[in-house]
Amino acid sequence: MVGRSRRRILMASGGSGPVASRRHKPDYWILILAALLALIGLVVVYSISPGLAASQNQSQSYFVIKQLLAVALGATAFFIAAALPINSWRRLIRPLAWVTLAGCLIVMVMPVNAIYPAHRWIRLGSFSFQIAELIKLALLLGMASFLTKQWRAGKLANSRATLKPILVLLIVLGVVVAKLQSDLGSAGVMVAMIGMMIYAAGVPLKKVLGVAGLVAILGILAISSSAYRRERVTTFLHPERNCQTTSYQACQDLISVGSGGLFGLGLGNSVQAYGYQPEAANDSIFAIMGEKFGFIGTLSIVIIYGAFITRLKRIIEHTADQFTRLIAVGVMAWLSTQAIINIGAMIGLLPLKGITLPLISQGGTSLVFLTAALGLVFQISRYTSYSATEPEIDIHESPITNNSLDGRRLGRPYNANLVTRPRT
Repeated sequence: MVGRSRRRILMASGGSGPVASRRHKPDYWILILAALLALIGLVVVYSISPGLAASQNQSQSYFVIKQLLAVALGATAFFIAAALPINSWRRLIRPLAWVTLAGCLIVMVMPVNAIYPAHRWIRLGSFSFQIAELIKLALLLGMASFLTKQWRAGKLANSRATLKPILVLLIVLGVVVAKLQSDLGSAGVMVAMIGMMIYAAGVPLKKVLGVAGLVAILGILAISSSAYRRERVTTFLHPERNCQTTSYQACQDLISVGSGGLFGLGLGNSVQAYGYQPEAANDSIFAIMGEKFGFIGTLSIVIIYGAFITRLKRIIEHTADQFTRLIAVGVMAWLSTQAIINIGAMIGLLPLKGITLPLISQGGTSLVFLTAALGLVFQISRYTSYSATEPEIDIHESPITNNSLDGRRLGRPYNANLVTRPRT
């Protein structure tokens, strides 16, 4: 019985590791919620395109076509990622790391835009590519692979073998993304991904908190060493002081959100999109939605994100393979952190950061890479298990029965009932 159970599990995973059940229907809520958010973004961009066109001397169809193209590419990336076998993703980790390294070098020699004087984009004519999004995907797969390897070797609590490489990685990300690319928002998302993944893998909580403390110190140094970042903190604390200069965007965000009232001004009645609201289709699109849809509408958007995170959490808690489970954890951290940073900045709870609202903002690179990551989770959801009627047993291993993100046992990974942890 035990042998048949093990063979069934290995066959379900292609022989590469234990997956708790045969292939079954995926979690279609991942697809539905992603499509719903992308559709909302498309509708909002369409509704403000006259204002954007008037303020930027573009045709009214320019912004809609650009968003349609981004959504089409995102849908393609989603289904490709959902169809590509997990073992193929494993083989792509090393090539993807080299491509990411090359991209980071290329972006540093690219001429910068006068409006956005930062080395964040690879620009070829009208085409632009934000390298930070590729880094997120490479980080997601690389961390999942590394932590799975350390977990199997019983080295998660070993500071030299596990935490030292992670600390080096954090410093490199701080230098490359936060310093050279001047993108502290994306760096924050990456740090959140790493933190959640090492916590989920089973690194002892004391060591996780130690890493968090170091990151906090580095973050304070990054802010204090940059004049414009110190200015943003001051703007966050006192946005009303310089509404015509340094606090202009923060004040316009609050005006946009506040002017919507309870039910909003209506889909076609935006005032802020006509040159008042900076980045109306990108970073500030949530503020524009506040103006159009009011408190009820923006609350509905937050509820959709909450439902999305709940579905991802459910997949995590029923995924038996360590590698795929950590991928799902990383994607949940990616989506949730980016949404929290963007929404928090728009309503004055966090300092302004140049980061898109996931799946809604205009921004092709962000949308394509996040939908690709969600497509990977969609594939993972085909192999979740909701029953422990046939537990995998091995005389050399001990079962772990706690796979809940809310009930983590210190120092131990929390795996599905069918997953086992090597004795150490």
